[in-house]
Amino acid sequence: MKAHERWYSQRLEQEISLVRWGSWGAPVMVYPTAGGDAEEIEREGLVAACEPLLSAGRVKLYSCDSVAGRAMLAKTGSPAYRIRLLDAFHHCVRDEIVPAIRADCGGRELPVITAGASIGAFNAVATLCRFPEVVAAAVGMSGTYDLQGLFEGAWDGALYFASPLHFVPGIEGRQLDRLRQRFVILASGEGAWEDVGESWRLAEALGGKGVPNRVDPWGPQWDHQWPTWRRMLPQYLDELTA
Repeated sequence: MKAHERWYSQRLEQEISLVRWGSWGAPVMVYPTAGGDAEEIEREGLVAACEPLLSAGRVKLYSCDSVAGRAMLAKTGSPAYRIRLLDAFHHCVRDEIVPAIRADCGGRELPVITAGASIGAFNAVATLCRFPEVVAAAVGMSGTYDLQGLFEGAWDGALYFASPLHFVPGIEGRQLDRLRQRFVILASGEGAWEDVGESWRLAEALGGKGVPNRVDPWGPQWDHQWPTWRRMLPQYLDELTA
């Protein structure tokens, strides 16, 4: 079963779409890659790859437009604008998308699993680290976790707090207590266009604060491409929803 919602987000100052596949199961927010829209994961076969889990009622997949990622690729506005948009995108997920997912799940305040590939992996892990009160686990596939190069050297507090590689080492208190009850999987191939070192660097930051995580290197036969992610995603969702 597929459903589509679209609304105007005051935070983003533009419309955003949310698409759902499945009728029952653990809610999983799958972020698109940088230039993707809410239906990218269907076109690229991730939804089909998860069909056994969907049919068994173990997961419901959701995805939204990559609003901030598209602005990064197109270099829309100034670097400062793109940084603010990334921060606003994460807050849109917490304050608009997660409530929409919960409403679709009958109003139950279920914890959400986040997942994504490439910059989608960054968003999956970032939203868990920023908002562990609403995200239970994250699956980062072939992640790019340091985005400074996409902002032409610009840096400010909004980017710091959007980037777990940078802000996690400094968090304390209730947020850290909650984060230590969550789980992060960092999976990466070691073939063409892959950099498993990005996952190890983030794992070091998470591990340094006692946040449970695991790095899974998949080897040189797995490239930074959709066939890799079609193999990874159902495997990890099967593990997390067992």
